[in-house]
Amino acid sequence: MTTRLGLGLPQMRQYDIGSDVPDVARAAERMGYASVWVFERALFPEPATQGLYGVEGLPWPDEYRNVAEPLITLALAAAATERAELGTSVLVAPLHVPFQLAKALASLDAASGGRVVAGFGTGWSHDEYAAASVRPFAERGQALDELIEVCRAVWGPDPVVYDGHFTKIASAVVGPKPARPIPVLLAAGSGKARRRLVDHADGWLPTGIGAAAVAEQWQRLRDLAAERGRTEPIRTVLRVNARYQAATRAASGRRPFHGGVDQIVEDLTAYTEIGLDEILLDFQSTARDAEELKDIAAEVYEKARASGI
Repeated sequence: MTTRLGLGLPQMRQYDIGSDVPDVARAAERMGYASVWVFERALFPEPATQGLYGVEGLPWPDEYRNVAEPLITLALAAAATERAELGTSVLVAPLHVPFQLAKALASLDAASGGRVVAGFGTGWSHDEYAAASVRPFAERGQALDELIEVCRAVWGPDPVVYDGHFTKIASAVVGPKPARPIPVLLAAGSGKARRRLVDHADGWLPTGIGAAAVAEQWQRLRDLAAERGRTEPIRTVLRVNARYQAATRAASGRRPFHGGVDQIVEDLTAYTEIGLDEILLDFQSTARDAEELKDIAAEVYEKARASGI
């Protein structure tokens, strides 16, 4: 089975969002990428009160200083493409009012002819929660649970009725509806998060933490699905944050997905053997501009397909 490939859209400060996003999205679709993706980073605390990913002492990368809003970015891409899926990997769910996010995603799906893939996570930044969250950080799991339920209700038949802890819809007509059921994918690492995924979501959004670790997590997720009686397949989309370096370094000591195109393609091979449905490649952080981003994306796609990926 051929692994689908997706491409991360340009959201960082070296890009002109209004022109570069549609340009890269069109080019990605033309190259053969099956999907285009956005991520969410609401702010850059300075000084940082918490390390990256909540790890003490780990600095935030400088490229997070200016990240365009994900749904605006995705709407620009939607208007410029015809076939590519439009995914979020991920939206930090508790930073959004559930009803408004559900309606925005439904509108985008209706406008794009049924191409939205909704990837959600709980996030980790206390600063983002303090600035934007509708719920405290300690309630992030509950907030995600409710957001998924609200989305399912709003996307479903009218009248919409929902009685939750934060969202209450007595009885209402809510449109537009999605063009088709929007798949919900989750970034799930802990045991509770895996149960949420198996019971309430359509797919999984792992990250490129190492092929062996991803394979182990994927097996645990499948075992849990069997244990809980799930029969529907779990869609898998792996996020790879690649750091392209034109001057190829020696293989010894090189971090995965850090290097030239040939090295990045070589690193992809181990992940394709896991049996994942799709790999999302994000090159935007080290590309100087949209032209270089497109050049890297085209070369990686061509060489990946030539190598059998």
